[in-house]
Amino acid sequence: MTTTQNAPRPVLTRAATAETTADPSSVMTLLADYSNGGSDLTSYRSTFTKGAIGAPAHFHTKASELFFVLDGALQVLVDDEVKILDKGDFLLVPPHTPHAFAAAPGHEADVLFVFSPGMPRFDYLRLLGRVMRGEAGFEEIKKSSELYDNHYVDSPVWQAALQAAK
Repeated sequence: MTTTQNAPRPVLTRAATAETTADPSSVMTLLADYSNGGSDLTSYRSTFTKGAIGAPAHFHTKASELFFVLDGALQVLVDDEVKILDKGDFLLVPPHTPHAFAAAPGHEADVLFVFSPGMPRFDYLRLLGRVMRGEAGFEEIKKSSELYDNHYVDSPVWQAALQAAK
């Protein structure tokens, strides 16, 4: 079977050659970006060290975000509720739902993330890596909210959960 010119094409990302971006607490492996190879979604894998914070409270207006824990445990905020996802757990967060995530207290985490519908997001992940390494400021992240559909919110529930984990 052949694909038409404008139809999405299969996307194969080999582990040995996948682009990664790392900071002191996590490694992100970039798998499929909406703008890369005609993918309809965006996907990456993150491994978090113990105590690593993945993302502050935020929401997306266009995409649902899928979390699948490959190993370890992930602490997540969904609306105003904090949950622990263990190995094999799946979470789908719909648009406009505030959420945040971090390695669960005392655990590492290995997580597959998928955004659907996709949008070019790898540049955001690269920027996030630079911010976490101290090579760029958080102001750059805030300025990119509309471009990458990441809208940050205050969450006292999430802040309390992070404080309790210390």
